[in-house]
Amino acid sequence: MRVVRTSLMSGISVALLATGINASIASEAKFFKRIATMPVYETLAEGIDQSTETVAEIIAASEDGNTLAFTDGPQEAIVFLDITDAAAPKTLGRTALGGEPTSVAIAGKMAFAGVNTSESYTKPSGYLAVINLETMQIDARCDVMGQPDSVAVSKDGKYVAIAIENERDEDLNDGALPQLPAGYLSIFDLNKTGIPKNCEAVRNVAMTGLAEIGSTDPEPEYVSINSNNEAVVTLQENNHLAIVELSTGKVINHFSAGKATAENVPVKKAHLSDASGTKRDVAREPDAVAWMDDTRFVTANEGDYKGGSRGFTIWNKNGTVEFDSGNQVEHLGMAHGHYPAKRAHKKGTEPEGVTIGTYGDETLIFVNSERGNFVAVYRDTGAAPEFLQFLPTHIGPEGLLTIPSRNLFVVANEKDDVKENVRSAVGLYQYGAISAEYPQLISETDPETRAPIGWGAISGMVADKDDANKLYAVSDSFYDNARIFTLDVSAQPAKITAHIDLTGGSASKYDLEGIALRKDGGFWLASEGNPDKKMDHYLLRASETGVVEQEIKLPQSLVSHAKRFSLEGVAEFEMNGETLVAVAVQREWNDDPKGMTKLGIYNPADNSWGFVHYPLETPRSLAGGWVGLSEITSLGNGEFALLERDNQGGPNAAIKQVTVVSLQGITPAAHGAPLPVLKKKVVLDLLPTMSATNGWTPDKVEGLAITKDGRILISTDNDGVDDANGETLFFSMGDASQLN
Repeated sequence: MRVVRTSLMSGISVALLATGINASIASEAKFFKRIATMPVYETLAEGIDQSTETVAEIIAASEDGNTLAFTDGPQEAIVFLDITDAAAPKTLGRTALGGEPTSVAIAGKMAFAGVNTSESYTKPSGYLAVINLETMQIDARCDVMGQPDSVAVSKDGKYVAIAIENERDEDLNDGALPQLPAGYLSIFDLNKTGIPKNCEAVRNVAMTGLAEIGSTDPEPEYVSINSNNEAVVTLQENNHLAIVELSTGKVINHFSAGKATAENVPVKKAHLSDASGTKRDVAREPDAVAWMDDTRFVTANEGDYKGGSRGFTIWNKNGTVEFDSGNQVEHLGMAHGHYPAKRAHKKGTEPEGVTIGTYGDETLIFVNSERGNFVAVYRDTGAAPEFLQFLPTHIGPEGLLTIPSRNLFVVANEKDDVKENVRSAVGLYQYGAISAEYPQLISETDPETRAPIGWGAISGMVADKDDANKLYAVSDSFYDNARIFTLDVSAQPAKITAHIDLTGGSASKYDLEGIALRKDGGFWLASEGNPDKKMDHYLLRASETGVVEQEIKLPQSLVSHAKRFSLEGVAEFEMNGETLVAVAVQREWNDDPKGMTKLGIYNPADNSWGFVHYPLETPRSLAGGWVGLSEITSLGNGEFALLERDNQGGPNAAIKQVTVVSLQGITPAAHGAPLPVLKKKVVLDLLPTMSATNGWTPDKVEGLAITKDGRILISTDNDGVDDANGETLFFSMGDASQLN
């Protein structure tokens, strides 16, 4: 686990800018700061292969806030962590369950886990495991006679309530309801030691006949208990909510979750983060639910069967909607570059989890986006909640946990795919910072669409020649449209203020990886090719309005040796009285010696190419991988700054650096001739700054620009939030004099 306790960037609070709070009160404001990210594979016992699939899904804390317990479904275990030092969590151990844990809650000295042992959808089974926190052994097993989902324990320690979902088979009849057996709510009465008094005779509350949708097949999803020992239960697929009195097991109220509308949001089946339409009158289908007090609760409207309104709703327990977020969560994802564009036609950002915590005298609402990998923090005002902070998470945030007694907030992130270099993790955040570290790049509202400018996958940057506070950036082929963004870097966070789409040209798709300004106006763009996808490698000349004016190909003799890791950066420069263009090839091609890649030098005057070799670092990560170039920027006089990085992220990241090379005294050679080898100097190590937010260190640092007033600005590529956590780091490395 990589834990760094320094601040990434100082400056104006992002949350203050986003909410319009006067910066003069910044010293009085309180925000969350991420203090640790722990990969779940580190909790495996010694000797177990760390590539084993592990998950952190639902998470709970001991009453003193020093111990965490979370579900690891693939390993059929509850995992315990010691967070006495919250910035350095330690593994306490694992409790084997003999089935899939679906949820966990803690009261007193006991942890209560729902365990799914179902033989099939039609023969559901499961039990409640009562685990002693001191011994981490199971003290009781109570049959729930069905497949458990959410588990909640009352504040007074008298009751455990379990949503018995008996979930449907989504592949059967397109998942249509009904699919029996029906679900219900189970209630256990606890004795003073936390053992169920009715372990052999659980009280089950029937929920058939309540909802209009699937009336005979209720599928309880999530349960939360208020201080009056009333449980609110979401029936997600039934689009319904029920209130149950735990002492009597009676349903004291129930009502439809209704419909909601999200305007000006992405809806097309395309890789776009644009406000392409409206989701109108969509069934909410709430997933998680949390009481705000004894009369109000909030739902995260993920959707499942037919719905998903892409937001959250505050309810009165009498069934009245007191607030609905509409398009707010969608627009937060768009503005922060966390929009999951591949999911736009489905459920968008997919709010799934929600929890409540009182920090100081403020009640805060936390809503997670399962697909956008973020948590939106709101302040409860008694009316419309006030957006406070955008917290980045790792991939697939599921369980949310507040620990106000220790000023902590915890997120369990469940996505784990070793082949895609995606690992599940637990993230810890501490309340009390005077400013927010994230976002570092955010977009403004597009006046035409009345939605934030959608963006992501920033893959190259260049500074304006005249305005020290203006940059241009490009995003890569993850998105359907090749796009050039205009950035304002006068304050933190930097802001995307405008964009243009690339038009013209012969290619059906460009993969923009680099951008440079032409001295006669317009842009040079590097478009990375891919032989496997029959995409050509291009140096593009484009106008100021983004029209492709010329497609320049590499020499055919070189292209025949090409691999998919090709043009990654571009820079225009003057040398010996000529205007030239340099491009950086990311990795070795088939004609390169091992450990050598190329810089190509193009002369627009005669359309000629010359090449030099660049010596790459040997991979140093324990995970292996490769090293390549991501960006090139002219320093003048034939000198260049380059980004060199490995392809490893998280604790395995080892090489993220800025190097300097010079063409002075070097004559680039035509392809086929021996190429001169450049001498490089490593001038900046980016890893300490990239890991300073205590998140999962990004593998793709891809943007480098030097402003007119001499600031070195760096950005990372978030891969369009596709098997990536979506975080974009945008930071300064100080004065460009360091590169001399």
